[in-house]
Amino acid sequence: MDDPVLTARELVRDRFPAARAAFLAGSVLTDRRTPTSDLDIVVLLDGPPAPLRENLVYRGWPVELFVQTEAIWHSFADQETAYRRSPLLAMCADGMLLLDTDGLGASLQDEARRRWAAGPPLLSDRERDYQRYVLTDLLDDLRGCADPAERVYLVSQMLQCASELVLLVSGHWLGGGKWLSRRLAAADPGVHRALSEAAAQAIAGDAKVFAEVVAEVLDKSGGPLWDGYAIR
Repeated sequence: MDDPVLTARELVRDRFPAARAAFLAGSVLTDRRTPTSDLDIVVLLDGPPAPLRENLVYRGWPVELFVQTEAIWHSFADQETAYRRSPLLAMCADGMLLLDTDGLGASLQDEARRRWAAGPPLLSDRERDYQRYVLTDLLDDLRGCADPAERVYLVSQMLQCASELVLLVSGHWLGGGKWLSRRLAAADPGVHRALSEAAAQAIAGDAKVFAEVVAEVLDKSGGPLWDGYAIR
């Protein structure tokens, strides 16, 4: 396939000749690039067809398009920030500015970098207690689990919940799928390694170490919470 940067620029020029700005982001720009990496492209327009989210193949490259206006960009960024997970801010903060006709691209990239560096909203006590309760309940289920199939599902859910709890308590951004792994690896390499290795053992049949690692995560986050927990 052609060079990803050149291909992305050509796509923006062909599909969106009136674009004010465009970013190329994702693993394709890093040493994590794989044969299945796609081109994540954010495009800023003044109006229609924005807002648009589209997947396509262009010159052999799988492409994900995120087409927005300036106002919609800010709206999406605010919504994602409230959920403490913002692919949009990450793409614009770390991505390559492909096109910038009037300074909007540079302005949004500066804003994205400031907001990303500031981190997500702090976790409230109520939110932390809920996360502790969920993980405590799952841990109790795992300790009593005798069904191999159920154990796989429990471990998978616990791996996500424990990883998110570590990130949330320490004020780091969340991520989905591989990005949850990458966020945790960057924030706490030791916990990431311990959870990942123990989860694989647990799915294979021995959940003892995984349960211990999850219990340590809970202890560092305020401790287990079940008896007496109430939502008012």
